[in-house]
Amino acid sequence: MADATSVLHVSPVIPVVTIDDPQHAVPVARALADGGIRIIELTLRTESALTSLKLIANEVPDILVGAGTVVTPGQADAAVAAGAQFLVSPGVTPALLRHMLTLNIPVLPGVATVGEVMAVLESGLDAMKFFPAGPAGGPKYLAAIGAPIPQVQFCPTGGISLASAPDYLKLPNVSCVGGSWLTPRDAVESNDWGRITELAREAAGIGQLREP
Repeated sequence: MADATSVLHVSPVIPVVTIDDPQHAVPVARALADGGIRIIELTLRTESALTSLKLIANEVPDILVGAGTVVTPGQADAAVAAGAQFLVSPGVTPALLRHMLTLNIPVLPGVATVGEVMAVLESGLDAMKFFPAGPAGGPKYLAAIGAPIPQVQFCPTGGISLASAPDYLKLPNVSCVGGSWLTPRDAVESNDWGRITELAREAAGIGQLREP
């Protein structure tokens, strides 16, 4: 099953994590899990990202770990080989989407326009990343998309904070949000895992704020 609908329901917030030092990978994942967040989108923005991904996949089995910032077929292949359980792209091209769909793991392609949403929908997927959420129009834009295309569920990412997340989560076409605020660089570099756990606990509680 390539569609990522099930991934969107793991947590109200998917941490978007960039790790520079692989030694931090497992402690970060465990700190998030201790706070009730059992999913990570680990970005492929550093040279050691695949090493970090593999460590989390091997040593923190209760965390669903995916690879983010996938922009080429080669990155997708390498991420799956390292243990990625789902793939996230900031945007998508026909070639990249076709290739990711051959890998038999959930795929969350990035979209920012109505045309891109329709193109991905034609591929058979109805779960997508909306990026960059803030600059692209925020909750009002997603609400507008939901009127003509209600069958698509989104994970908006980009410019979202603990304060703004509920504005997205109250929308019927938003299943979760992505955010980098759960793993601030200074907390990671100072090994302040307790702070990350507390931020994760706050994020996990956001789901209770959703409107019925």
